[in-house]
Amino acid sequence: MTGDVPPGLAEAVQTNCHIADARHAADMTLCIYLLQMREFHRWERGLPFGAALAREGVGAWIAAREALWSALEDQPFMPLPCGPAGALDPFDVDAVNACLRPVGLLYGAGLVGVGRPVFFLAEQHEQTVREGLQVLTAGRELARGLLAPPAALGRAGGEPAIVLRRESLARWCWEKFEAYSLRRPEGSAFHAAVQAYGLDRDFEAALPRWLDEQSEVLVLHELGEYRAGRWLDPGWAAMRLALPTRRADLYARAARDHLADLGVTLPALLERQADASIHVWFANYDGVRELLFPSLAGAYAQWRLGDDGSALRRAIAGGYAHFSQLAQRTLDRHARDGAAAVERLLTSAEAVYPG
Repeated sequence: MTGDVPPGLAEAVQTNCHIADARHAADMTLCIYLLQMREFHRWERGLPFGAALAREGVGAWIAAREALWSALEDQPFMPLPCGPAGALDPFDVDAVNACLRPVGLLYGAGLVGVGRPVFFLAEQHEQTVREGLQVLTAGRELARGLLAPPAALGRAGGEPAIVLRRESLARWCWEKFEAYSLRRPEGSAFHAAVQAYGLDRDFEAALPRWLDEQSEVLVLHELGEYRAGRWLDPGWAAMRLALPTRRADLYARAARDHLADLGVTLPALLERQADASIHVWFANYDGVRELLFPSLAGAYAQWRLGDDGSALRRAIAGGYAHFSQLAQRTLDRHARDGAAAVERLLTSAEAVYPG
């Protein structure tokens, strides 16, 4: 239960979300953009998962939202009306959360890519500690943008912290399930996850278990990111800022994601025999990550056939060694030859681990 929200705070955070969306919504492919706009419409209107959406109504809402974005695109981000001074920098997360903690709210602001900020305001669900890191979990969201990543490695009180967004995670689950329901591909990783959780029998009843288990997967990934960061940063962060293209940044992010998941997430899930979570992880294994490690999906297939995870363990060990070496080569290449040379390395055949 939260106390009183500072007057005008949710509106100011939502305006900053709109400004960020105005500047970056065009970065998405058209298909992803339309899917996320449908779910954003549901969230803004307070509609339940699966609520029927009239095409004309959604179309009019999208047109109005795009007009709002056009008006806001060149505006600076707003200061937030909270704290003794009455106006805080929207990127001063620690100061904002110090103001909001007594009323049970959690604020987030950070970058999900070079120059791409995201903001949110939510009720705080819980606060725990893992491996010395605070884990701050958000519940019902009061303000959010079109892009709503369910987890991030941020800071709290000047120290690294993991931030989870349960409502965003629930909506991601619904988006995946809704897309799956249109085709129901037999044998896919998500089909196995649907069966494991019973999403097709009663989505609302299955959702709490999904949220708890997938929150743990996200924590494991962020712990992996933190461990990788202790080795790679600040050099890796500086390298990413210098990369010349968005494509190069996607490859850098994918390589570091592999370090996190091959080093922490997948070994932990295999050890715990968390079969449902392994299916979900592979249902989300695509894009540049799969391009860099194409044989990992085959090892997953062997696990599904009953090899007790031996192929996956071999693939994980080999992949982690490869991407560790690639990360070091990337840092060395950046120091010696600059960011353009890094892009050539990360997008070359040398970066790919064939297995």
